[in-house]
Amino acid sequence: MKKKVYEKELLRLQAELVILQEWVRAEGKRVVVVFEGRDAAGKGSTVKRVTQYLNPRVARIAALPIPTERQKTQWYFQRYIEHLPAAGEIVLFDRSWYNRAGVEWVMSLCTAEEHQRFLHQCPIFERLLVEDGIILRKYWFSVSDGEQERRFRSRVTDPMRQWKLSPMDLESLTRWEDYSRAKDEMFVHTDIPESPWLVVESDDKRRARINMIAHLLSSIPYEQVERPKLKLPKRPPPTGYVRTPRSLQTEVADHAATIE
Repeated sequence: MKKKVYEKELLRLQAELVILQEWVRAEGKRVVVVFEGRDAAGKGSTVKRVTQYLNPRVARIAALPIPTERQKTQWYFQRYIEHLPAAGEIVLFDRSWYNRAGVEWVMSLCTAEEHQRFLHQCPIFERLLVEDGIILRKYWFSVSDGEQERRFRSRVTDPMRQWKLSPMDLESLTRWEDYSRAKDEMFVHTDIPESPWLVVESDDKRRARINMIAHLLSSIPYEQVERPKLKLPKRPPPTGYVRTPRSLQTEVADHAATIE
């Protein structure tokens, strides 16, 4: 997708996301958006574009670390429940409870019994969320093996993005078919009418971001919320306040002056 076309449409969609956000806040709605897919499929960059102009008090990102020893003894869904939205909130899960059906299962971080229990309980869990009024959307970002490898190679030499690579990420290159089988089985059990999987083809990152955001907006019947018109008040006349001398403060060095 050409950059100029992409940037123009992205900005338009982001403006609509702000309208959606205001509707969610005003109407007390609860929205959960799940971002899943293979490593380097473009989930994180899409999350950033979705939230770029949103109020972080309304729209927040949940990107959970590995569970603690205590959390490992809890009901599997328990630590995710803590991050679900209250009225007037949007939560974007950058990876979610589907870790169990993906990386945990493929990398032998859970037992076969735990995996099967998850596949049984997950549809029940999601139906409960939807029945309680939560708007749930699940996006799967699909990337080809060749494009995934290309993105991994670019990260190896990019000091700004090397943190995105971990031994677990690199392992996914050699376990491509294992992850494919795990994803197929996961879809069989969790692609349900109440919360279907929505597949985003993401070899073209720009196109993927546009398609995902456009779909999200089209799937929620939001409306424009009238905001009160604001008018800046006149600044009152001075009353004799004298600012503290700058010499008594510790100022940040003018680094900008050294590069001008």
